[in-house]
Amino acid sequence: MKLLVAALDAELVAFPADIPGFERLVTGPGKLQAAVELTRTLENGDYDEIVVLGTGGAIDAALEADVYEVVAALQHDVTDIDGIVGQHVSLPPVLSLNDGEGVTIATGDNFVDDAVAVAAIRGLGAGMVDMETYAYAWVARRYGVPVRVFKAVSDRAQDDAITDWRETVTACSALLWQRFRVEYGG
Repeated sequence: MKLLVAALDAELVAFPADIPGFERLVTGPGKLQAAVELTRTLENGDYDEIVVLGTGGAIDAALEADVYEVVAALQHDVTDIDGIVGQHVSLPPVLSLNDGEGVTIATGDNFVDDAVAVAAIRGLGAGMVDMETYAYAWVARRYGVPVRVFKAVSDRAQDDAITDWRETVTACSALLWQRFRVEYGG
């Protein structure tokens, strides 16, 4: 059995309620909810793969409005004891998800929506931002379950990005469903 994961119901509105071979988990937004809900689910079930689907802000101008597979995740909202942004006191700075082609995503508990934040996060080597991927990847690694993450570009993480997200989340869900069908059938 595979586990289909999203932070919000809105990211899965284009998906049928039941997908053979998959159970569904909606965790809620942010790293803490993502970690807790995925941990609870993995404690109570046996899964051979986790498939995360969701939206993210593009901070790399070359990324079009499309779906991208995430190949690595980092945290943009942590600082170590030496003041180095993106470095956590005890967690790895970057988690690799796979060796294929894709994007690096910067995860943080705030919705990124300004140019100054985008410039700082881009300097960490990320092409997109979100609020959960690092947590999903870390928990999956702890439980030894492979994880794949697909993110649809919902906004440019600039001024009024939340308005853009609200207006595009349904279209992003449709793009995610198309990509899911290519990757997993259905």
